[in-house]
This record gives sequence, C-alpha cells and structure tokens, in this order.
Amino acid sequence: MNLPITSLLEIAEGAVTLAGRIVRTTPPGAVTAKGDRDMATEVDYAVEQTVRDFLGRETPEIGFLGEEEGATRGTDAALTWALDPLDGTANFLHGIPLCGVSLGLIHRDVPVVGVIDLPFLGSRYTAAEGHGTRANGTSVCVSQAADLESAIVAIGDYAVGADAAEKNRPRLALTRHLAARVQRIRMFGSAAIDLAWVAEGKIDASAMFSNNPWDTAAGVLIAREARAMVVDLDGSPHTMNSRGTIAAGPKILGELVTLIADARQAAERTGWLAELFS
Repeated sequence: MNLPITSLLEIAEGAVTLAGRIVRTTPPGAVTAKGDRDMATEVDYAVEQTVRDFLGRETPEIGFLGEEEGATRGTDAALTWALDPLDGTANFLHGIPLCGVSLGLIHRDVPVVGVIDLPFLGSRYTAAEGHGTRANGTSVCVSQAADLESAIVAIGDYAVGADAAEKNRPRLALTRHLAARVQRIRMFGSAAIDLAWVAEGKIDASAMFSNNPWDTAAGVLIAREARAMVVDLDGSPHTMNSRGTIAAGPKILGELVTLIADARQAAERTGWLAELFS
C-alpha cells in the first residue's frame, strides 16, 4: 500500500462518518440472536456493509474483517481493516448512549490507524501511528494517576454463553481485587469507550479478558498514541493475537498487571476447590 498513513486515516474517518450517520438516524430494527444473550441489530449489519463497500472502493487492496460478516482478503496480505460496526449493541438497544463505531487498520497484527466515533456523545477519537491521538481534533494524553488507590479502572463485560461460568471466574476475581484497591470500578459495556477514555484521561486504566480485533484494534492504537501502555494480561507486548487487553497510564501499569496476576491465580484456586467439592 503506497498511501501515506495520514491519507489512510482520512479514508477511515470518511468511512466512520458514514457509519455514525446510520447509527444516529436508524432505529435498531430486527434483532438477530448470535448466541446466549448476544445479539446484532439491523444497524450493525447496515453499518458493516456500508463501511465494507466504502473501503472496498477506496482501498481495494486492503483486506477487511467485520464482526458480523467475517473477513475478505485483499491483495496486500500485510494490511487489514477491522471494524466493530456498533460496539455496545446491548447499550444501543436499551437507549444507553455508550456505544459507537470502531475502525482500525492492522499491519501485521499491530494497529496503525484508528478511529472511534461515539455518535450519541458527539465524540470522535483518531490516531495514526507516530502522529498522536486527537479527540474532536484536540490532542489528548493519558492520565498521570500515581497509584491504583487514586485510579478509576474500567473492566470489560462479563462473559455470556455456554462456558460463561468458567470464563467469569477470573473476571469476578479481578472485580474483587480491584474493589479492594482502586478508587472506583466502572463497566461501560464497550471496549472502544474503555480504550478511548483511557487515551483521553477520563479513566486511568481499563482491563478486559478478551481481545477481538474488531473490538480493540482502533482503541489500542488510540490509547498508545496518547502515551498509554497497552499490554497482554501477563504484561507482555500487546498484539491482535493477545489473550486480553490492559491499558493504563505508565505509573500504574505495573501495579495493575500484578493485581491481575493475583486475581487469575485466585480464580484458578477457586476453580480447583469448586471441582474438589462438587
């Protein structure tokens, strides 16, 4: 791909502008069940198709991965657009304005362009590798919280589905550990919002035990370019193949990673005891 990264960011913004217009003006329509307590609306599918078509015209050589309809290969194997057409669908269905469009460009498992648009909040976050992060055109930077006791930490949604109980052991353990340490815990129901608000300094950290590329590609770059540290659950460098996504200001990342390790160990012990006495 020969286009400069700033041009690719402009293209991504054009796609997200179209998407945001659909989200703001279109009712949810029919709801499609995707599994236990998981769903997509007509808006999810309309946004994904619109963005897929737009990017197919503007950057036909770049592949595309959408949450609802999967992947389309491009001739440039190193690059892929990753879209969550409506991150926070459950919020959207209930009239909660914490939802948005998340579009990232991934180069060999690392995001290099990101745009998150929150249509009902009037907020847009943009980043291109090496060019910093902007919120509605103004440069932003991660918070400088000095310790977890002064930090607001967002956590990802609890798991649903057939294996939810097993997946939620470490999530519930993390909630307990955080409740004993941090100033406040928040659950917004949108990975895009969690990461964008870390970038803007509205919250001090976010922790999610999941890492779907469509959920995190844009937000990871937006957080990084705002000088947040973004790592996997064990503190190793974060990629699109990571198991989870931890983002925090540099002063509290180490504390948070240690606390997450403690929570996961506690969850493993709980799981072993549950097996023993079942």
